[in-house]
Formats: sequence, structure tokens, C-alpha cells
Amino acid sequence: MAGSTFGNIFRVTTWGESHGKGIGVVVDGCPAGLELDEDDIQRFLDRRRPGQNRYSTPRKEDDTVEILSGVFEGKTTGTPISMIVYNKTQRSGDYSEIAGYYRPGHADLTYDMKYGFRDYRGGGRSSGRETIGRVAAGAIAVKILDRLGIRILTYTRAIGPVSIDYSRFDRSVIKENPLFMPDRTAAGAAAAFLDECIKDQDSSGGVVECIVKNMKPGFGDPVFEKLDANLAKAILSIGAVKGFEIGDGCAAARARGSENNDEYTLSPDDEIIKLSNHSGGVLGGISDGSDIILRAFIKPTPSISTEQSTITKDGRSIQIKVKGRHDPVIVPRAVVVVEAMTALTLLDMLFAGMTSRMDNLIKFFKLTDGQ
Repeated sequence: MAGSTFGNIFRVTTWGESHGKGIGVVVDGCPAGLELDEDDIQRFLDRRRPGQNRYSTPRKEDDTVEILSGVFEGKTTGTPISMIVYNKTQRSGDYSEIAGYYRPGHADLTYDMKYGFRDYRGGGRSSGRETIGRVAAGAIAVKILDRLGIRILTYTRAIGPVSIDYSRFDRSVIKENPLFMPDRTAAGAAAAFLDECIKDQDSSGGVVECIVKNMKPGFGDPVFEKLDANLAKAILSIGAVKGFEIGDGCAAARARGSENNDEYTLSPDDEIIKLSNHSGGVLGGISDGSDIILRAFIKPTPSISTEQSTITKDGRSIQIKVKGRHDPVIVPRAVVVVEAMTALTLLDMLFAGMTSRMDNLIKFFKLTDGQ
């Protein structure tokens, strides 16, 4: 299977299946000398771990990470970092009957069309557990970005019809509710909505929003390697994501140029700044120094107990109710996945951009103009 590697300089390859022996990732291109241990990774994995509240699957997984290579005496060595999380509570029998039919909303049919074969136990590579590798790698990327002063804030913007009110935005509330919403009132309303979904044996989608602060201007390329294009690819590579926006996003199509353009002025320090940020921090595919603001639109969990129509592998029409342990909403556990993919993209493009100017190289080699 091709397509399991992401990035050019900071390269990530994920591997493993949801009901295989384990899930893992290999990170290549991490600079030597970064202080790193398993706790740094575990903190991120704990944010996507199942079974923590009634709005995630009741499946209990420790998702404990082991670093197998690339770290010595608490620091990265510059060689590939390999990490693994062993699968410990698989119940493959829950999925035995779906081997003969295609679940609506899942990749069952397309996998069979492409490969003529599929791992039906929990979806195999198309399972949400594949994101463990992304999050583990993203934890490293976030730590490097943090050392460079680049901060990422990610949260749930909406669950179903319930959206946050920015006048009540409080980042301290994000970790205080199971939905990771920065608005306590909206979190309560969203929880009530999800309770109705659970009662109806149904599920919900939602929106994850991500804000990147202190990203330097000048990163990203103007044609096929645009920063926003690569962010879109990264976010849309997450299994449940069906839409992506940056800045005003789709609302820009309904605006006038006079409304959508970000005008410039000088700061008290004589730096050029924008009076607004409709562009979401990227212009011409290149970071402009303002906050990068992006959104991931996530579909409802396809595994629901409501009766649905489908087709068997031998062409019969049947009615099914999907069994197993499933999330009524994917969005809260996807928050850290969106953050990880954002960090991986930014770091890779930052590394690539270091060689775009001669003065950067001169600074690196500590040369003077006469040398």
C-alpha cells in the first residue's frame, strides 16, 4: 500500500492495523539534541484515547507508547525515531459478520474495489486507530515548534448544530469539558444534543478549529507547494474529514473584495501588519506572519445502530445494524489529530524554507559579507 508516508524533510510513515499486533510510526528528519521521552508522546496520545467519557467508544485502550529507536539518554540522535502502541483489547469477533457486506459510510466497498481484499476487523488501515501514529509524530513536531516560539491551539468549534460563541471564548475551559469546546454554554448544549443522538442510536459530526500563533512570514511556496494547499492535504488525509477551510474559507465566496481584502498599516515598531485576517495567515501560498486559522469539517460516525440498507459481497440487498463499540461523535478525539497534522505540515515546510534565502545560509554559517 503506497501513500503511508507524509512530508519531505520531516518525514513520517505510519504503519499497522486496528486489530493487528500494534500501531506505529517512523519519524525521519528530526534534528539531534531534542529532549524527548515517552511522556512527551503519551500526553498527546492520552488526548485521543478512547473510553474517557460517554461521548467516545467504551473500548478501553491504554494506548501506551514505546520509543524503539532514535532517542539516547533523553535526547534525539538524529536517526529515525520508531514508536509503537500495542493493541491490547481487540475484539475481532465483533466484526466477523461484516466480512460479507459493505457498511454504509465506511471504506469497505472502495477497499474491495481497489485491492480485491480487505481487513474487515475494525477497518484495518482505514480505522481511526491509524491516527495514533500521526499523533505520536505530531507530538515531536509540536515540541520542536514550541522551542521556536510557534504555538498551536486546537479545539472543537461545533458539534452538529451547536457552535461556540466567540464572545464567550475561554481557552481555559477547553480541557474542562469532554467535547474540548472553549465555550462552557455551548459545551452543555452540545452534550444535550449528543445525548439525543445516543438515544436515537445515531451519531453526529462537527468542526475542529486550529489557530497557529507566531508562525514567521515567508514559508510555503507559490505554486504546487503552497502552505495552505499542503495544510489542506494534511487535514483532508484524516479519515473522517470531509471539508477544509482557511481564514474566511467558504464565506469568502460570498464576500466583496472590499470586505475580504486585508488592509495593511504600520505597527508602533514600524512593522507591516494587517488590519484584519480574512486570509487566515496565508497569502499566495506563503505565510504572512499573522495567525494561521484553519478548520476541519468532520462527518458523523458511520458506525450506528440505526437500521440501514446495504449490499452483500454476492449482490444481495439486506438490512443491517452495525454492532461493536463506537463513538457517537468523532470530533473531540479528532482535535489532537488535527493539531498533529498541522504541526507536521508547518515543521516540514519550515525546514524546507530555511534554504530559500542566501542570508539564511550566511547566518547559519556565521559568515560576513566579505567572506
